This record gives sequence, structure tokens and C-alpha cells, in this order.
Amino acid sequence: MDEKERNQGIETEMDLDEDEKENEQDYEKICYMCRRPESKAGSMIVMPGNMNLCHDCMQKAFDSVVGGNLDLSKIDFSQLSGMPFMNLNFVPTGNSEEEAAKMQIPRRQQVKKKKKENAGPAFERKDIPAPHIIKRRLDEYVIGQERAKKVISVAVYNHYKRIYAESIKRMKKGTEKEETEEVTIEKSNILIIGPTGSGKTYLVRTLARLLDVPLAIADATSLTEAGYIGDDIESVLSKLLAAAGNDVERAEHGIIFIDEIDKIAKKRETNTRDVSGESVQQELLKLLEGSRVEVPVGSNQKNALTPLKTVNTDHILFICGGAFPDLEKIIRERLTKTSSMGFGAELKNKYEEEPDILHHVTNKDLREFGMIPEFLGRLPVTVTLQRLTEDLLVKILREPKNAILKQYEKLLEMDEVKLVFEDEALEWIAKEAIKRDTGARALRAILEEYMLDIMYEIPKDPNIGSVVVTRPYLEKTGGPRIQMREL
Repeated sequence: MDEKERNQGIETEMDLDEDEKENEQDYEKICYMCRRPESKAGSMIVMPGNMNLCHDCMQKAFDSVVGGNLDLSKIDFSQLSGMPFMNLNFVPTGNSEEEAAKMQIPRRQQVKKKKKENAGPAFERKDIPAPHIIKRRLDEYVIGQERAKKVISVAVYNHYKRIYAESIKRMKKGTEKEETEEVTIEKSNILIIGPTGSGKTYLVRTLARLLDVPLAIADATSLTEAGYIGDDIESVLSKLLAAAGNDVERAEHGIIFIDEIDKIAKKRETNTRDVSGESVQQELLKLLEGSRVEVPVGSNQKNALTPLKTVNTDHILFICGGAFPDLEKIIRERLTKTSSMGFGAELKNKYEEEPDILHHVTNKDLREFGMIPEFLGRLPVTVTLQRLTEDLLVKILREPKNAILKQYEKLLEMDEVKLVFEDEALEWIAKEAIKRDTGARALRAILEEYMLDIMYEIPKDPNIGSVVVTRPYLEKTGGPRIQMREL
């Protein structure tokens, strides 16, 4: 063999090695126990004998040993079938990636990776609905709160335009099209203030469904400072990551709604450490501003065996909501202090009976309530919801696409029975809901109470054709009108 043939042989071997390396990169490890790939279960732990285990299965194995449910001395590892080349005397050294390459994990413990397309914008500009379209779709589900829906529609529209602009900027980075001086759009999170039952959570939930983005709803009352009993701040991102199917890229374009935000106000006149008030506000600052956070996958607590993923909160829209009790009193006190003597003076009782007093809220009022200035500065968009009136409650019963009455009509329609509510009956329900002072939540509670007997008795008689709910029935001075089927 001459030197030319020898060189060709060496080049051929090198090409084969490179092809083999490329083929290796096309595969990802799968867990030996649960058979999930790395893209679903997270990074794998390489065990002796070319065996991969995910962190969840490893944790279950440790729990079994620690709990006393497994006695390793009674197990004959030589009798275990299907164990891939088990060698308990082998102790791996070095980096896990190098170990995996040296051990040559069999193909049956690997699966082909899904090839990612070229990085581009998260969505097209035409896919971002205009504010009037967002509001029109919200009108189909949410009754009233016109100004709140308008403000939220514009804020969401600008937020997703910001994400699109950032993705285009990343594509242009390092190219001739990149501009040295480009305007950077700042993030605009939202603060929703409204009495209980006015539709804060329902508004955000409807918004996320219409936009088809992941949504995580967290309760601020369970959040505590790191190191104390309760949920850490990262648990909020864990819920969003779970809602996005552990897809980090999709989660980074989602919405997080932190409810009961007024419960983390600074505690007054206390000598103990405020681990669930001002401290939580301080720790939330990094999430609201935008930072890269290590988030545990599948758990609310960080530990050595829980896989972590890095989530960038810069493109996550944060919406905080709360009822802020006694805030109306603070606003009235501030407004009445501006009153003066003379013909142009305002009456001191001018704001006592104003139903939409929250519309006058300022950051000064919120600071006096107990929110720190740094926290309020990261929630530049403030939305106030009106207290629901009797007319609005009647519309809530009838008009939305998934109105409560339509739900009951659908239930009885399955029994081939038509359900009708008289106008006077709906007015009585609305008045009763206002007395209970829990907003729209009272509507379902009242209907559940009075529809119980109807839903129980109707299926007994297949000849019933329709039921009319009357006001005397609700006042317990009569009964519903029942019509039989025509034979």
C-alpha cells in the first residue's frame, strides 16, 4: 500500500468518526425506568452499566431506601433481567458528558432529538391582535369594566410588540442591519385594584385563554422570604413553567397573575420579622424588573436532586391584583383634606357616597396602604375595577358567552327540558347578591341554592317539557311554573 492509499484510508476513518459524532448529537438520553427523554424529564444521571436515570426516578429510589421499604441485601442483582451491562464495581470519573461518550450508551436508551428550526421571532407581527380586537373579544365574556378592559388591551398589545421588537433585534445582532442606537421599549406590568367579586381573576384568565399563552395564577398570601416556611418566590415561575409543559421558551412569553397582592403590604406596629410582607415585595422586584432565575422543574422547592431550568422573566407579563380593603378610606381622607373654606370649596361629604372612589387612587395612597415605592415603580399601569351594580349583575347572568344561566340551561337541555328565568326573578337575584357584598361570586351561590330542588326533581318525570323560575319561588311564597310535554 503506497502513501497515497494510506492517507485516503486515514481520511475515510476520520470522516466516519465525524459522522458518528454528528449522529450522537442527534440523540438524547432516555430514563431507564420511566422511559422519558431528556427534553421531558430534564438532565439524566449516568449510572454504572450505561444506565440513565432521571432525577424523579432517582428520588423515588432514595425514598424507598430511606423509608425502609427496600432491603438491598435481599436483592440478587445477577437475576435482574434487562439490566444493560450492569457492573456495580465500575466507578465513573470525570465529567458526565465524557463518561456518557466513553460508556457508549446503547441506542435503546436514546431517542432522536427533535430538530429545532432556525431561530426567528417568537411570532409574526400580524399575529399580535390590535387593542380593539382584544377588547371586543373580552366584551364577549366580561360585562362592564369598560375602562379596565381598554387599559389592559393596550398594555398587552404593547407588551407583545415589545417581545417582537426584541426578537427582531436579536436576529439583527452582529449583522450589517444592526443599528448602533436603537430605542429600547421598557416593560409595563399591570396592577389591578378592585373590590372582591368584581372580576379581577376572571378578566386575566379570559385574557390568557383568548391570547393562547401560558397562565400561572399564584396567591401572594403563601409567599414568604427565602428560608422560611412557605413558598419561595421561584414557585411562581414553577407554576408558569408547568403550565407551558416545561417549555422554557413558551413560558417566557406567558402571563403570571399574582392575586391577593394587598396581603403582602408592610405590617404596621409589629416587633417580629416581616417575612410575608415587605420582604416578599423586595424579592419580587427581581422578577418584575426582568432577570434570569433558576427554577425547579416539577417542584416548588430547590434541592440537590431537583432539576433546574433558567427562565428569563424579561418577557413575562406580570399582573398583580388585590381588593385593597380600607384603601377607599385612605383616598377619601386625602381628597377631603384638599377642601377649603369659601364659595369655591368642595363639600367634605362629596366623596362619601361615590361608588367609583378607587378611580382617584394614586401611588401615595398605595404607599400609605403599605406598598413600597420600588414595588409600585415596577407596576406602571394601574387599573381600577368598579363595584358591580344591580344592572351589571343582571347582564352578567344573561349576556356573556358562558353566562351562569346558559350553563344551567345547557344542563337541563341534556334532559330535554327548557329552562326560563323571568325578568323579575333575575332582578331579585341581583339585589340579593348586592346584599351579600361578594360581587359576582354571590350569583352562583344564590343559583346553586335555589336550583338544587329543580335539578333534583326534574329528572324524576320524563314528561316535563319546561320550567320557568319565578320571583315568588325565589321569595319562597310560590313555586316554579312547570309545563308538561305535548303528546
